[in-house]
Amino acid sequence: MKRITPLAQSLVLGLTISLSTSAQPHQASQFRAKADSIIALMTLEEKIGQLNLPAAGDITTGQAASSNIAENIKAGKVGGLFNVKSVEKIRDIQRVAVEESRLGIPLLFAMDVIHGYETMFPIPLGLACSWDMELIERTARLAAEEASSDGICWTFSPMVDISRDPRWGRVSEGSGEDPYLGSQIAQSMVNGYQGGDLSQPNTILSCVKHFALYGASEAGRDYNTVDMSRLKMYNTFFPPYQAAVEAGVGSVMTAFNEVDGIPASANRWLMTDVLRNQWDFDGFVVTDYTAINEMTAHGLGDLKTVSAKALQAGVDMDMVGEGFLTTLQESLNEGKLSEDQIDEACRRILIAKFQLGLFDDPYRYCRAEEAEEVIFSSEHRQEAREMATQTFVLLKNENNVLPLSKDTKIALVGPLAKNRENMPGTWSVAANFSESVSLYDGLINALGDNATITYARGANIVEDALLESRVSIFGKPTYRDSRSAEEMIEEAVEVSKDADVIVAAVGEAAEMSGESSSRTDINLPTSQRKLLEALVATGKPVVMVLFTGRPLSITWANEHVPAILNVWFAGSEAGDAITDGLFGDVNPSGKLAMTFPQNVGQIPIYYNHKNTGRPLPEGQWFQKFRSNYLDVTNEPLYPFGYGLSYTTFDYGELQLSKTSLTGNETLQASIEVTNSGEYSGQEVVQLYIRDVVGSITRPMKELKGFQKISLAPGETQTVRFEITPDDLKFYNYDLDYVWEPGEFEIMIGGNSADVTTQAVQWSK
Repeated sequence: MKRITPLAQSLVLGLTISLSTSAQPHQASQFRAKADSIIALMTLEEKIGQLNLPAAGDITTGQAASSNIAENIKAGKVGGLFNVKSVEKIRDIQRVAVEESRLGIPLLFAMDVIHGYETMFPIPLGLACSWDMELIERTARLAAEEASSDGICWTFSPMVDISRDPRWGRVSEGSGEDPYLGSQIAQSMVNGYQGGDLSQPNTILSCVKHFALYGASEAGRDYNTVDMSRLKMYNTFFPPYQAAVEAGVGSVMTAFNEVDGIPASANRWLMTDVLRNQWDFDGFVVTDYTAINEMTAHGLGDLKTVSAKALQAGVDMDMVGEGFLTTLQESLNEGKLSEDQIDEACRRILIAKFQLGLFDDPYRYCRAEEAEEVIFSSEHRQEAREMATQTFVLLKNENNVLPLSKDTKIALVGPLAKNRENMPGTWSVAANFSESVSLYDGLINALGDNATITYARGANIVEDALLESRVSIFGKPTYRDSRSAEEMIEEAVEVSKDADVIVAAVGEAAEMSGESSSRTDINLPTSQRKLLEALVATGKPVVMVLFTGRPLSITWANEHVPAILNVWFAGSEAGDAITDGLFGDVNPSGKLAMTFPQNVGQIPIYYNHKNTGRPLPEGQWFQKFRSNYLDVTNEPLYPFGYGLSYTTFDYGELQLSKTSLTGNETLQASIEVTNSGEYSGQEVVQLYIRDVVGSITRPMKELKGFQKISLAPGETQTVRFEITPDDLKFYNYDLDYVWEPGEFEIMIGGNSADVTTQAVQWSK
């Protein structure tokens, strides 16, 4: 007997509503009547059930026949599931929801599709260093195509948390330190996942996270306390979240931390006043993993109390904790919340299901033939390889050691040289690690039968075996060697004797960054530092290929190693992409999205800082009673926006259309950039502005625009920027978004520290 769906029942009851579910991300309101027709049929228990998002760990192929979650699905007590993979499993679980529950409401299926599905692209911090919005949007589009064919309709991405502390492991999952660049990337990612129409089956619902301020955790320790002024919130940390909302993101995830003393998941000012009332967000809000339950440890009350607080704050869906499922009915009976509040949360989730077309076809994302065709396809892998090359940042290239000639005798040394499982990096939950390309594989692929490569491991990732065990998880082994450090270094030196150049594959293992991977010591691990010292002592040129998910303190390497190529974690095709860079088939063009400190004592260090009342005079290291250190300069090791090329770019004089402007006039700023080297290359030309005098103190410079250009040797291009009063706006002391007349410094250059500057007067 065919089941009567909720929509069919609505028609029987005379609630005649359109069945068309074509949806733009912004247009949730058109589905309100449809959602209400279903809510009218639901019991209170079923409404609360839509607010429940468990993880699917106890559902096994067979599929959902004998688990607690399966029974809850049949009872209408589950709104969605996450971390189920494959069409077969998802189709079977969805069948239980639509054929064995009373109303047949389909489930959402989610996964952490962070920087790719099975085809892995560079980690988000690496992608940010491409400064290429079309490329970044394309990675999200390809990830959506793969995931959506394999049953997934919702991703917990992008993470847009601004962070200025590389001790925090999750900087790998974000876009760095700058609100302008972060906002551009947030919009690109949302557009890539969601496209222009969520009813299209190859798009997926995006979830921006973590709202809010998660990247500012004290001491760089994950899940830790956050405390900041609202001025800093609005001017620095809020913009990327708001940009994602303006791009039409369908869902928002709460942060673990507190905001103004109230955990984010219970913070009505944050979730309702800011997110919905100020920014007009019309999607639904989901917590992070057990975030409601964790508010009891914060000291906000028992599970029933904090669950009610979360719903009242504006949270719609409870991830894993089941506080909503087990306590909301009791709180309702006690008059601590209203059924209207439950209805509103349920409505938002149902609307998302309408937007995704799940009521038209619950199995529309289960397309096995398409999945077989697109997932980890040769076309996607080739794109991943090309994209990865755009994220590499050349930090040093003394005496033009790079690019290498393909007839060079290479000694490949280092604990990350032959480790394909670590190439995709953190948050690669759907990756096919066995098919990833290691650096060793890449060199063999590039050189073939002509390869003259010797290899030695050289060192373990870290000397401490216990520490190493904490980072060799999630299917990414570090292959610890039982030999002594001295034996491994001796072997590395021996295999380097006849080489023309030594390529040292060093840095972090993939899970040394990411969630719950905070570090107090961001130096290169001692075991690898000793290896580098021995390699440099051979007198051979050394190329340091740096794998990392965060800025590291590599001061010694910068002083002694002639060439350093930062490759982050470059994804499935890492080895081939890195080889493309090493041999000059691709010219590195990445620019840092996050400052590298000289040492951990400088943290937090970021380019758009404010001045002090006692600034250190330019060009000086130390002056007593000035803002400086006794032991190191104030300068970073590598500034924001920094990155070298195999060629050189010369900047001409900054040209301004005017030096005195009034009102809404537009300022034209231009500069000539010439490729004065021998290779074709790409340069990211960056525009910064300083508001010299304000009603509140203003940063020394702020990124306000950038353009990535391509130049052949000898070619010159004029790069132009248009600047309007909108580019001068900020939140003032009263949190009004304004611009103020006065003097402004216009700066253009190749990184935040190397700019040419002119002043303008702008009056109202």
